[in-house]
This record gives sequence, C-alpha cells and structure tokens, in this order.
Amino acid sequence: MTPANLADTVLSAARAVFETRGLDVSQLPETTTVERPRNPEHGDYASTLALQLGKKAGVAPRELAAELAEALSKQAGIKSVEIAGPGFLNIRLDAAAAGQLARDIVLAGQTYGHSDTLKRERINLEFVSANPTGPVHIGGVRWAAVGDALSRLLRAAGAEVGTEYYFNDAGSQIDRFARSLYANAKGDPAPEDGYGGAYIAEIAQAVLAEAPEVLSVGEPVALETFRRVGVDLMFAEIKASLTEFGVRFDTYFNEKDLHARGELDEALETLRTQGHIFEADGATWLRTTEFGDDKDRVLRKSDGDWTYFAADCAYYLDKRKRGFDRVVIMLGADHHGYIGRMKAMVACFGDDPEKNLEILIGQLVNLVRDGEPVRMSKRAGTVVTLEDFVDALGVDATRYALARYSSDSPIDLDVELWTSATRENPVYYVQYVAARTAGVARNAADVGLTRGEADDFHPELLAHEKENDLLKALGEYPDVVARSAQLREPHHVARYLEEVSGAYHRFYDKCRVLPLGDEPISDLHRARLWLNDATRTVIANGLGLLGVSAPERM
Repeated sequence: MTPANLADTVLSAARAVFETRGLDVSQLPETTTVERPRNPEHGDYASTLALQLGKKAGVAPRELAAELAEALSKQAGIKSVEIAGPGFLNIRLDAAAAGQLARDIVLAGQTYGHSDTLKRERINLEFVSANPTGPVHIGGVRWAAVGDALSRLLRAAGAEVGTEYYFNDAGSQIDRFARSLYANAKGDPAPEDGYGGAYIAEIAQAVLAEAPEVLSVGEPVALETFRRVGVDLMFAEIKASLTEFGVRFDTYFNEKDLHARGELDEALETLRTQGHIFEADGATWLRTTEFGDDKDRVLRKSDGDWTYFAADCAYYLDKRKRGFDRVVIMLGADHHGYIGRMKAMVACFGDDPEKNLEILIGQLVNLVRDGEPVRMSKRAGTVVTLEDFVDALGVDATRYALARYSSDSPIDLDVELWTSATRENPVYYVQYVAARTAGVARNAADVGLTRGEADDFHPELLAHEKENDLLKALGEYPDVVARSAQLREPHHVARYLEEVSGAYHRFYDKCRVLPLGDEPISDLHRARLWLNDATRTVIANGLGLLGVSAPERM
C-alpha cells in the first residue's frame, strides 16, 4: 500500500463518518495526505485530517479522530490506528499490505512514480539558450542538467512538455562575434569588445576552410560570411556538446525567424490593440508600469531598430500561439531584474502573469579543485565550459551534482569529492545501490533463486523492521516525483534517492536475500528478491529522471 493509497483510504473513511453523522460532505477536501512520523514508534503513517475537519464540522477533533480510527481499523491492510494528542491518527499497516508494494513496483517497472498530477497542462520549458558566440559556460551547464531533469519530471507528472532552446542569432553580440572571427583570420588582435579564446581561432580556421576566398573580398561581405558560417559552426558545436551531455531539445528556435516572419510587427499590433502602446521621443514604447514594472520599455527605437525586449514579446506570443498554456523560462542569476518586465509584458497581452509565465532563476556554480575555484577554460579562455565539467567529473556526476541542489542556491562542486569512489560521493552512493541490486539479482539467478509468479509472492513475510523501513521509503517515490514537478525542484529526487540508498544498505546488512551454503530456497528468499528488485526499479527510475545512468556493475 502506497502513501497515496492510504491517504485515499483515510479520505473514504472520513466520508463514511460524515455521512453516518449527517455532516456536510462538501466540507471534505478533494485530497489528503499521510506522513511518515519522525519517531517510527508512533506508527507507519500519520494523518491530521481529523484536526483539519473538526472545527469546520463542529465536532471535537479527538472525537472525530476516534470515529475515523474505528472506520479505518475495519479496512483491509490496516493493522491498527491510535489517537494521539488533540486528534492525530497514527496508522500501522499489516505486513502483507506493506509488503505488497514490492510486487506492485516491480510490475509497474518504468511507469512506477508516474501520475496525472499535471495532466491538463501544456508547458513550454526554455532553458540554456546560450548565445551562439562561444561554448556553453558554467551557468548554462547548470541549466542543462536542471532543465532536462525538470522536463522529465513534468512529463512523469502527466504534463505535455515542449523543451526549447532560443537561438539568439540576431543582434549586436553576433556582430561582435563575426568581427572577432574576421580579426583572428587576418591575424589581428581581437576587437576591444570582441571574443577571445582558442575556440575563436578554431572557428575562424573552419570558416576559412569552408570559404577560402573570404579574406580577398570586401570587409562587409567577409563579415557577413564569418557571421553566417561562424554562427552555424558554433551552434552545431553547442548542440553536439549538449547531446553528448544527454540533453536534446524538441525545438531550436531562431531569433532571426521572428524578424523574417514579421512576428515583431504582429506582437506590436497585438499590444497596440490591447491599448498599452505609446509613442515618445520618436520611439515606440510599451506601458509596462501599469503592471508593476519599474519603468516603461522601448520596443522600437527612434532609428527604427527593434529592441531585445520587442523580440521577447514576439517570442512569448509565438509560444502562446503554439498552444502552450504555461511558459517556463530558466535564467541565470544576472537576469533577476528581467522578471518584472516579463510579468508586465504578459499582463499587457491580456494573460495572467501568475498562470501563464514562470521565470526560474539559477544561482552561480563554482567548480573547485584543491580548495580553489577553477576559473578558466583551456579552450574558452575566460569561463568554465560544459566540456570542462564533463572532463573533470564525467557526465553522470556532473548531472547529478547540479541537479542535487536547489537551483536558487549558489554551490561549490569539489572535483575530488565528486570523482571519489566513496559513500561521501552522493552519486557514487546511489549508483552503488543500483549496481548492488543488479548484482544480487545476478547472483540469485546463479543459485536458481527467482521471484516466481506474482501470485506466489508472500508479502506478509517481509516483516523485518529494516524491510518495513525500505518499503516505506519506496512507497514515497510517487509523491516525491509529483511534488518535485509541481515545485519545479528536481533536487528533491536526488535527496530522496540517497535516503532510499541508505534504507537499502540497512536492509541488505540485516536481511539476507540469497540462501547461505546448502540452505534451501524459501518463500522468504523470494519475497526479499522482490524487494531487492523493487529497489532497483525505484533507483533506476529516479536516476533516469535526473538523466543519470543506473549501472549494473561498478
């Protein structure tokens, strides 16, 4: 029995009590929850429903709790219910009901933990979106790991998700990139506002290889060639490095397409129709101060050029026209001031800023070696890149480490820790359990131990304290996934996996799965193999949500 199943049972019992008493059943919540008590001696699960409903129903909470306890005690799978304090319910399951979860998890396989929590939501999730003027740097690496994990979580919770990379291939930064490539190809120093690093020389040489005559034409034509070819080469490299990192986007959206298709004009006219456009000083403005922004924003400058914010408006409108109900954008710490203007822009379109737009801000990451931050890439020259991370930690450790912490907290990742084969290394600790459970299954097969048919499973035999602790931990997985998706916080999954890993180690130390010596294979061995394989399923599923492998051997 999972916590969700038990919570439904508690709510059904409350409904029965209300109907018997003639109370208004509309006062009952649509859902309720049960929690694991901090002190295991208080039971397997606790419910506060009687406390929540007592005052509303005009019944003393402890009196209501007593009737709920009586109703619950008659339910299959519930061993006992005790009342504590002013009306807490402490619930104990019988061993069979608790143990049945192991079979349910194994049979569910990769779908265990999936739900319909966000079934009716269509979410556009944009992350990374680094400018195509250099390799993905340290901030983008964090969003690559967290954003991809979040997309997997949202889908597991039932949402329809479209992942998107916004390709900023229009604007002044691309001009600076082209001039940097051109200067390098000629053997000149980089422009004062240009880009440096070995990658600039690599891209410049690649452009020369593709267009060997480029230095013999006039500067305007040469710059256009370096711009077009250089951006294509840089973005191909970005996509390749993200793919090697396990991150693939459903859509790569080009900013220049917004301009080519006239979508900025369309957005402007839509905002004008909404009554929020005004002209001043020869420029076209959006009156965002009406919706809490600190100042109004220019959309089109007096020289006729569009601003970056105009492209933001057009891009948001494009996403909404594609049918997405919610636009989620993941940005770095230096974009915090971006939130107010974007929320105001959404309101100017007539949308609900709290419903249709979410902006998630990620804080800084430092890669630390020998106690000192790694500050410079050998290739990029001024920043730490995705390749640097992977070279230092590996793909699995990088993805797990970056997803393990709340994205709104700065973190230092120690190279020695995250590459060590010790239990202090969180990803090693979890992957070791994945490998150990697979090893137990292999060894079981070698001695002729199999789980047997599902109908021959004896869940009541899983009565040891450590078996019960592990079962309770495994039962929390669906709630962890749903909550992590709703909160947009994948780090809860990582921390949960570490908790499950600890519970499995304690089970493994106290409850032998394989027969010893000439000991005959028993139903208890088979039951424990179900529990072992259920643990493997949960660990593999959870790591999969983080984009991390669940090795069979280490």
